[in-house]
Amino acid sequence: MSTVKQLLRRKSSTVYSVTPDTTVFDALTFMAQKEIGAVVVLENHKLVGTMSERDYARKIILKGKSSKETFVHEIMMDSLLIVSPETSVQECMSLMTDTRMRHLPVVVNYDVVGLISIGDVVKYIMEEQEFMIKELERYITT
Repeated sequence: MSTVKQLLRRKSSTVYSVTPDTTVFDALTFMAQKEIGAVVVLENHKLVGTMSERDYARKIILKGKSSKETFVHEIMMDSLLIVSPETSVQECMSLMTDTRMRHLPVVVNYDVVGLISIGDVVKYIMEEQEFMIKELERYITT
């Protein structure tokens, strides 16, 4: 069974974060510089939420607010689901599908060690399936 730990090995180990009192504009600028679609929100090194481009689109643009005058804590997702490195990739897929959450913080002893997206999970599952297909084809032809 594939786990989040295995998925994280294939990604960058860097966890990008902002604070709740960061402006949305600054958070978006940071995300653009890092070429990422979401960040974890930490307050005193404690996970308090996540913010994504989707949060910006739905809670700033569509509501006519200004990203330079709005703070991350005003739009972040603060009802978090978290997973551990031992959580199965399939469980993450089910959790994300059932709750429509696109990002899951990975936490060990209250420390954020990663952030996985639905795209990460789908890519990992596809790579695993491709590997299995190639192994089965090799088995059949030998």
